[in-house]
Amino acid sequence: MDRVPSAIAGGVAGTAVLSLLLILLEVQTREQILVFDVIARFVGLPEQQAIGFVIYLLAGCVAWPLVFIAIQRYIPGGPDPAAQGVVFAIPLWVAFAVTGRGDITGPLLIVYVALTLVAHLAYGWVMGAVYAHLHGETELPREEYTVG
Repeated sequence: MDRVPSAIAGGVAGTAVLSLLLILLEVQTREQILVFDVIARFVGLPEQQAIGFVIYLLAGCVAWPLVFIAIQRYIPGGPDPAAQGVVFAIPLWVAFAVTGRGDITGPLLIVYVALTLVAHLAYGWVMGAVYAHLHGETELPREEYTVG
């Protein structure tokens, strides 16, 4: 498969995993984060959850995967795109952690930092692994079976 569709498919899969982990974060923080509100506020449209949701999907499924394949050769962790995806996700996490924490303090802040880090690392790994598999950069191991 070509690079762009492979990267977008990786972005869709990574965004699905990221979404599940961020839902867990919302539950653990008793909805103090409101991820889509955070994104909407970041782009200057406070209280526009629908716009935040669309931006979240477009960024996770299309924009970040395209940036990833554009700069992949410069990202440490190669030649494994999954490892490169993890490295790529760290700056995304830093930006999210700084802009999205809101008024969270104390022990809940530790939960927030830990879960958002895990969620972003999982996003990067899944995006890179799916991209690599579909693009043909890795092959599944093939075992020979003999009848006995």
